[in-house]
Amino acid sequence: MRTLNKELQEQITPKKAWEILKEGNERFVNNLKIHRDLLEQVNDTRDGQWPFATILSCIDSRTSAELIFDQGLGDVFSVRIAGNVINTDILGSMEFACKVAGSKLIVVLGHTKCGAVKGACDHIEIGNLTELLSKLQPAVYEEQMTKDNRTSSNSRFVENVAQINVKRTVKSILQRSYILEQMVENGMIGIVGGMYNIETGLVEFYEDCTFIKSDINFNLKELIK
Repeated sequence: MRTLNKELQEQITPKKAWEILKEGNERFVNNLKIHRDLLEQVNDTRDGQWPFATILSCIDSRTSAELIFDQGLGDVFSVRIAGNVINTDILGSMEFACKVAGSKLIVVLGHTKCGAVKGACDHIEIGNLTELLSKLQPAVYEEQMTKDNRTSSNSRFVENVAQINVKRTVKSILQRSYILEQMVENGMIGIVGGMYNIETGLVEFYEDCTFIKSDINFNLKELIK
């Protein structure tokens, strides 16, 4: 498996980057991971890096993006924070990854049975975690399907909130970062949201928060209203 270089990175479109990740997840699920010489990749990337995708995921120990999508050293930027929420530091990291380092796709990746989401559902307050969980509260309040037992003991409620949170995060990135919004608008990058199932290893992507320019009628501002 070739290590990415600048020339290869430039040839990858946002849509192709998405396809590469989906193919990698399929390999992961079927235990058909590509053999990589990691020491060779260390040597190949000693003078620079040319990742094709940027993945925002949770800190959960079961959700390593490189493993889930079967990628090697230098292939993806991995941004991790409990609950896959955003702040200015996260946005700045993404802007660096895409505008400066040439990444072609942003993935917001939630996961099932997320502890941070459960904490938000239960309105937990613990030290600095309180402020972080507050960023998940809008998703909790937006979930209107569940009328009773709106706590972490209700697994359906938790998964609904996790899904809403992913979709809100995708749109928030586009609303809060003019740089990234313009790059998506101009077809330079794409952004997608998905959910990793910790029981099956499968990533499900959501069509209603997939923003990859593919036709002249693409109107991003209308799509993210």
